Amino acid sequence: MMNRSVLLAAGLVLASTTCRAQQPPSEPTVARSLAASCANCHGTNGQARGDMKPLAGMSAAKIIATLADFRSGAQAGTIMPQIAKGYTDEQIRLIASYMAAQPAPK
Repeated sequence: MMNRSVLLAAGLVLASTTCRAQQPPSEPTVARSLAASCANCHGTNGQARGDMKPLAGMSAAKIIATLADFRSGAQAGTIMPQIAKGYTDEQIRLIASYMAAQPAPK
């Protein structure tokens, strides 16, 4: 009887630990992860170097509008139309808010 009680208690502890570990990531974490894909061209945290357009410090509204133009074909691009079509509206909102919160390059 004692062994069953111990096993039941251990199982309950394990189950509660597993449930807590499966919480979805926070919005800032998701935003940072999505924005990391922009780093290949636009630099870490949108701090572009050279001729590439920096995204850091740009208004979220402008980023959203620009990506909407790429998605619709209103703005031509080499790879951005394809990339923009791969994101949901919510993902674009998260990326735009993340980049807008980064300090503008000097």
